[in-house]
Amino acid sequence: MQRIFEVDPWKIVTHKLDKQNKRLQESMTSIGNEYMGMRGMFEEDYSGDTLHGLYLGGIWYPDKTVVGWWKNGYPKYFGKVINAVNFDKTNLWINNEKVDLATDQISDFELSLDMKRGILTRRFTVEKKGAKVAVTIERLVSIVDKQLFDLHYHIQNLSDQTVDIRLVSSIDADVANEDSNYDEKFWEVLAKQTNRDSAELFAKTKPNQFDVPRFTVGVGITHHTTMEAGMAPETDQSVSNAFVQTLAAQQSLNFEKRAVVVTSRDYDSFDDLRNGLHQLTRKLDAKSHDQIIQEQADAWQARWDKSDVVIDGDVAAQQGIRFNLFQLFSTFYGDDKRLNIGPKGFTGEKYGGATYWDTEAFGLPFYLSLADQKVARNLLEYRYNQLPEAFHNAHQQGLKGALYPMVTFNGIENHNEWEITFEEIHRNGTIAYAIYNYTRYTGDDSYLKEKGIDVLTAISRFWADRVEWSEHRQHYVIHGVTGPNEYENNINDNWYTNLLARWTLKYTLENLPKVSPEKQHDLDVTEDEKKQWQDIIDKLLLPEDKERGIFLQQDGFLDKNLQPASSIPADQRPINQHWSWDHILRSPYIKQADVLQGIWYFITEFTPEQKKRNFDFYEPLTVHESSLSPSVHAILAADLHYEDKAVEMYERTARLDLDNYNNDTVDGLHITSMTGSWLAIVQGFAGMRIENDQLTFKPFLPKKWTRYQFHINFRGRLLVVTVDQNGTQIKLLKGAPLTIQLNDKPVTLEKQS
Repeated sequence: MQRIFEVDPWKIVTHKLDKQNKRLQESMTSIGNEYMGMRGMFEEDYSGDTLHGLYLGGIWYPDKTVVGWWKNGYPKYFGKVINAVNFDKTNLWINNEKVDLATDQISDFELSLDMKRGILTRRFTVEKKGAKVAVTIERLVSIVDKQLFDLHYHIQNLSDQTVDIRLVSSIDADVANEDSNYDEKFWEVLAKQTNRDSAELFAKTKPNQFDVPRFTVGVGITHHTTMEAGMAPETDQSVSNAFVQTLAAQQSLNFEKRAVVVTSRDYDSFDDLRNGLHQLTRKLDAKSHDQIIQEQADAWQARWDKSDVVIDGDVAAQQGIRFNLFQLFSTFYGDDKRLNIGPKGFTGEKYGGATYWDTEAFGLPFYLSLADQKVARNLLEYRYNQLPEAFHNAHQQGLKGALYPMVTFNGIENHNEWEITFEEIHRNGTIAYAIYNYTRYTGDDSYLKEKGIDVLTAISRFWADRVEWSEHRQHYVIHGVTGPNEYENNINDNWYTNLLARWTLKYTLENLPKVSPEKQHDLDVTEDEKKQWQDIIDKLLLPEDKERGIFLQQDGFLDKNLQPASSIPADQRPINQHWSWDHILRSPYIKQADVLQGIWYFITEFTPEQKKRNFDFYEPLTVHESSLSPSVHAILAADLHYEDKAVEMYERTARLDLDNYNNDTVDGLHITSMTGSWLAIVQGFAGMRIENDQLTFKPFLPKKWTRYQFHINFRGRLLVVTVDQNGTQIKLLKGAPLTIQLNDKPVTLEKQS
């Protein structure tokens, strides 16, 4: 465990420039507003180790798939988020010497992310040629005006002599990704212009050999300062404005840079985009800096009023949940239904930045409770709109129906690892499960009847074609898969995968009669097809070991040397950074919940004994080297009244990145898994379920805490739940009266006047 920031309930703050862990600091101080976002890298050039990362929602590039041995069915390209045109770049000179914190002598350093207001602040005092200058830099991406980035400098001369200050503010298209092939770059400059104190640049993603549209980005910068505009350098790929001022002893100055960013996702032509940039720039330039700051603070406060989780008695736990909520809402707030939730959000390049099954498994239940219902519906419609591409993916594998991608920007499978592209087909089941989860939670079956049934039918046809009949076993089987536990590849009869295949067929058959005759005619599910699906439901193998009373993770799992994860030497953890892949595959160790994932999905349908036996067997074998793992274990441990284990797993999921549990936060934050800390509290400690179409709670208070409180939306109501040493209080803040179950007793909630 590595803690490089101080523990504070509302801030991510450090008073040390940790050059050895600079990338960790950058990841943890990322900011975003769904439209755009960036890592916490410095605005000025830094000659030490750093990962520059600035990203725009929905902007990506289809990089050619590079593999040693091409296999039929591979995606032709690997979709990846690309580093955007750099509009935060600003360099500072003091007495004609460029500031570089990698080499400069500095003091009074502070780096602070204010989660309450969504503002990142950096302070330091630097000495150069006898001059001593204090610098404070604030930056934000506005959640009010999504196209606005605001950067503010306060510079004070602490010397007893005059100091020459020079700031150069730039837009730079000469950027690259660390993960790009052959050091390639992705931007071509179309046009640029520099005025005395403003500039603009337009760039387009380079041509690709695939039928993927190119993206155009326009950036305009303006400046508010008393500094004098001066000559600035310019290159083929950049534009800049320079500003100078001589500061007398103890004198200070303010400098504000505003960047307005527009993309071709919102405009039909280049002329429209250019005009849109100019109109937005004029509109936003009329706002004062104080107004921008106040609007940002007010907008974040409105979000916190609906979603804040309060924990008393454990400041580290409090910081962890707020950090996760902040980063989730910075990544996705549902304002643009064309977007989805990237596992790294705007915090790094890893995973390509695309949409994973994480959204349906972990993101949807979070946003169902903390956002307007339309946000969750938009996430479902995102997949519905990509149904044609899912048909294409299945066809690539020689199969009927629809196969949703493991990794995507546009619905086409964008990943090139064979064990993912071909084998992690369990994602299809989670796409179907999300429709059920939405319908069950909201009570709204209109999506299911109008669009969801198309998705369910297409996925069912895939499963019906993907299973095989085993004459030997007299069961249908599913061979050659990888389950959520990616430390097992090319296995047969994964219990979780088979469970979801059977459940999807059953759920589809149950709902086909409920849709309109016109919809049934369009779907054209024949009686023979229905009989085949029912036969698969009745005879699909769900492996189990009756002697142990457990569901068998996959065929042959018990042949392994079943030693607990606690037997692994500490210096060999995480095993994915110390063992060969062959060693991992032969081991019994589980990356993340697999059988337990399926039990979590349908937690009310398993007996306490079934849950206990499977948890007791699989949890000791789990190394939790997937960020998605701890939350599932926390929920099930809480359900089983294993309080210590539930709290341990909560702490791991809540502070996974803040404490760098898996030694991989340098690559960026684990955004989708951040939902797990909220799920661990609400579904775990508070025991929230939907049973018999009714909201139920069975809360307990962890011994470490004195109180916790959270909000949820449920069917047009806003509830606040408080659990403390005196018991549980649930209040209805908005909406019609509601009857719930609290500790197996009915309680009617009414809004207080």
